[in-house]
Amino acid sequence: MKSIRLVMPLVFGVMVSVTGCSSSDDSEQRAALANMGAQQMYENAQRNMRNGNFGAAATTLSELDSRYPFGPLSNQVQLDLIYSYYKSGKIDETLATIDRFIRLNPNHADVDYAYYMRGLTNMESDANMFQDLMRIDRSDRDPSKSREAFEDFRRLIQQYPNSKYAADAKKRMLFIKSRLAKYEIAIARFYMRREAYVAAANRGRYVIEHFPDSDQIQPALEIMVAAYDHLGLDELKENAIKTLRLNYPDSEFIG
Repeated sequence: MKSIRLVMPLVFGVMVSVTGCSSSDDSEQRAALANMGAQQMYENAQRNMRNGNFGAAATTLSELDSRYPFGPLSNQVQLDLIYSYYKSGKIDETLATIDRFIRLNPNHADVDYAYYMRGLTNMESDANMFQDLMRIDRSDRDPSKSREAFEDFRRLIQQYPNSKYAADAKKRMLFIKSRLAKYEIAIARFYMRREAYVAAANRGRYVIEHFPDSDQIQPALEIMVAAYDHLGLDELKENAIKTLRLNYPDSEFIG
């Protein structure tokens, strides 16, 4: 039986359904599972997944995986467990299950799905739902998880270019590029406030060289113009202004 696995929409920070059980409920559920066979446990987990009760599904699938690690359903159980952990908001458990599946099943037909879910999970780990809801810009927060997600999606596309997840992975990589570029711009502006103009200009140039298809090229060029002006580097300043004038003629830095 195939599990319910859906491609998530292109949204930064998917709002997961946190449906985890309390410790007492979890203990009661495990006790109820004690007398079930493998097929019955799996059907129970599938029913919980269909009903959106991913916390209960994860508990059942984890117990099933522990009890029958080499059963005929073992690979499918692990794939369903990845999805259930992800939908329950259990980031560490999701990543650990993904890494174990990839390590033990490098040639499995669904290993591309595992890489895709790894990218989604790392994107989720980088998100801050409260800040997103309140429209608080925290571009300066550590982007290490976004970098990991970018690498996950890059590996998926390189190794499985015909995967049904490849197209969405490419879109997410563009989104992550924008996230990483915004981080560089936030740091460049910090350097400008500290009057560290060389460092600020270098950050702007880094954005142009490494994220040329992001939406942060204009602020990168404007930072470079301002930094070079403070440094008295007129030739570099004029070169940056020329590029601004060509691509962003409405920029206030041109005049």
